[in-house]
Amino acid sequence: MTVRFYTLGCKVNQYETEAMAGALKQAGFLPAADSEQPSVIVINSCTVTSESDSKARKLLHRCRRQNPDAVIVLTGCYPQAHPDIADALPEADIILGSKNRSGLTKHVQDFLQHRTRIVDIEPHTKDETFEDMRATDFSERTRATIKIQDGCNRFCSYCIIPTARGPVRSKELALIRQEVASQAAAGYRETVLTGINLSAYGEDCGKSLADALEAACSVKEMGRIRLGSLEPDCFTPAFIDRIAKLKNLCPHFHLSLQSGCEATLRAMNRHYTPEQYLEIATHLRRAFPRCAITTDVMVGFPGETPEHFEESLAFVKKVGFARVHVFAYSIRPGTKAALMEHQVPKAEKERRSHRMIRATDGSRHSFWESQLGCVFPVLFEQQVSKGVWEGYSPNYTPIHVTSEEPLGGQIQEVFLQDVEENWCIGALKRS
Repeated sequence: MTVRFYTLGCKVNQYETEAMAGALKQAGFLPAADSEQPSVIVINSCTVTSESDSKARKLLHRCRRQNPDAVIVLTGCYPQAHPDIADALPEADIILGSKNRSGLTKHVQDFLQHRTRIVDIEPHTKDETFEDMRATDFSERTRATIKIQDGCNRFCSYCIIPTARGPVRSKELALIRQEVASQAAAGYRETVLTGINLSAYGEDCGKSLADALEAACSVKEMGRIRLGSLEPDCFTPAFIDRIAKLKNLCPHFHLSLQSGCEATLRAMNRHYTPEQYLEIATHLRRAFPRCAITTDVMVGFPGETPEHFEESLAFVKKVGFARVHVFAYSIRPGTKAALMEHQVPKAEKERRSHRMIRATDGSRHSFWESQLGCVFPVLFEQQVSKGVWEGYSPNYTPIHVTSEEPLGGQIQEVFLQDVEENWCIGALKRS
C-alpha cells in the first residue's frame, strides 16, 4: 500500500504531517511515487482563512477525480472548525479533526477492511492534554522541527484558530530535550520550535517559553535552536535577558504585529500597543546584536480608515523590519470581525497591500545591506544552480555562495559581499 500527503498551512501542520507519515510507514504504507496513483491520500488542512477552506475543498475534489479508487482522508483544522460542512463533503472516505490524528492508521486499516465511511471529530475540552506526536523525518534534511505547543486562548477578533485548535497545551520539558537530542543524533544541525501560539508555552503547566528554550538549548550537539512565530507581549525585559544567555539560540524573532495603529490593535483584541512593541524590538536589538526582527502585517481590517492605515505604515517603517509578510484581511465566518461594520472594499485593501509591500521590501534590503562586510556562520541547505549553494545565517538571511565543493549540511563561515533582489552574495572565509 502507498500513501501521499498534501499539507496546507503552517509549520505545525507540516510537523504533524511528518508524524502521521511516520506512523503509516511503520504500519507498512510506503510513500507513493510521483508517477503512480496512491492507495491512500491524506489531506492535512488549514482553516486560518476562508481561502484556506476553499483550497482544501478544491484539493479534495481534484484528488477524488484523479484517484477514484484511493482512500481519501481529510484531517486537520478545517474539519475540526466546521465538522458539519466537512461531513457533507462526499469525496472524503475518512474525516478526522485536529485532536485525534493518532487514530489515523487504525481508521485507514478499518476502512480498507470494511469500506464504511468514518467520521471521527472529537470536540476540544478544557482539560485535554498535549498530544505527543513525534516526527522523525523532514524534507529539509538540514533543518528539523519540533512542535512543543498547541492551542490558543487569545481569541483575536479575526481568528478562528482557538476553535480549531482548542486550549493551550504544552509538551513536557523532558520530551523536548529527548526530541532535540534524537534529531541531533540523526544529523540535523538546526531545529525550529513551533506551536499554534508558541508564546503561550507552559501556561497550562506552570512553565514558560524560556524554560522550553533552555531545555532545547541544553542539547549542545544541536548546533542551532530557532523559534517560530511569537506574540510580542511575552518578551518582557526579564525574558529577553534570560534567553540572551543561550549561545545556540538563533537571533531571529518573528513577532506578529498585525497593525501599527493602536485603534486597530484594540479592535483586533491584540494585547499590546505600538509603543510597547517598539520597546520590545529595541530591547531585543540591544540584547542580540544584528538580530532579525520579522513580522506579519494585516491591511484592510474592518474599520481601518485611511488615517489608521497611514499610522500603521509609518510605524512599520519606523521599526525597520528584516522581513514582513503583508496580507489583506479576509472575512472569516465564525469570528467577531466578520460581523463588524465598515468592511474595507477589496480594491482598497489591494491598494494598501501594494503600498505596504513596497515599503517593507525597502526595509528588508536596508537590513541586508547593514550586514555587508560581516562574517556569519551559514548553514547550507541546497545547491540552487551549478556550483552555487544556498544557506541561512543565524538571523535567517538567505545567502548564496559559489563553491566547487559540496556544502550541503555544513556550517561554514561566510563573508557577506553584496545584496541581490532575493538573497545576499557571500564568499567562504578561508582560514
